[in-house]
Amino acid sequence: MKRLHALNAIYPRLQEHVVVTIMGAVAAELQSIGHRPNFFYLQHAMGLASSMGLGIALVKPERQVIVLDGDGSVLMNLGGLTTLARYRPKNLLHIVFDNESLLSVGGFPTATSTGSDLAGIAKAAGVPRTMTVKTLPEFAASVDEALSAGVLTTIVAKVEAVGPSAFVTDLGLLENRFQFQRYLTRGSDDNPGTTR
Repeated sequence: MKRLHALNAIYPRLQEHVVVTIMGAVAAELQSIGHRPNFFYLQHAMGLASSMGLGIALVKPERQVIVLDGDGSVLMNLGGLTTLARYRPKNLLHIVFDNESLLSVGGFPTATSTGSDLAGIAKAAGVPRTMTVKTLPEFAASVDEALSAGVLTTIVAKVEAVGPSAFVTDLGLLENRFQFQRYLTRGSDDNPGTTR
């Protein structure tokens, strides 16, 4: 499964929720599909997307928060999984795209390439609902199930180690920050739609 295909498969569901992505390929590919004001691309903070998503989920319990993460990022901040499990926000879905490499910084293999199981680690940390999926239909179904389950969920999606030709977005960091802040403050009713 390719990450871009997985993002395309769930893109319609992302439009109505708060979305935080990690830097690199995930952010670049999501933006290539179409940027929305409810998308925040967390740049220069590898490992912290789940932490930011947790903070938003705790202060905005009426909003569904979706974190789009990567295996390298999660491995850089394994303590983030225990913190998610400690607070267990029912409105947080943590999706980890596991390509078994640090693709955005040169393609070096991660620990998942030699057997580390991120869904197993999340489960052992106390995340109540975890799973690993390997196909596009499994991925789309697991996201739908997680969004309707109303419980903290971590989905590890095994994807190919391929990505965009460049790992940057063309949206300025400050512009994204202020646009996202306005979205969180005003709410989804004022969402101006997709921009490319």
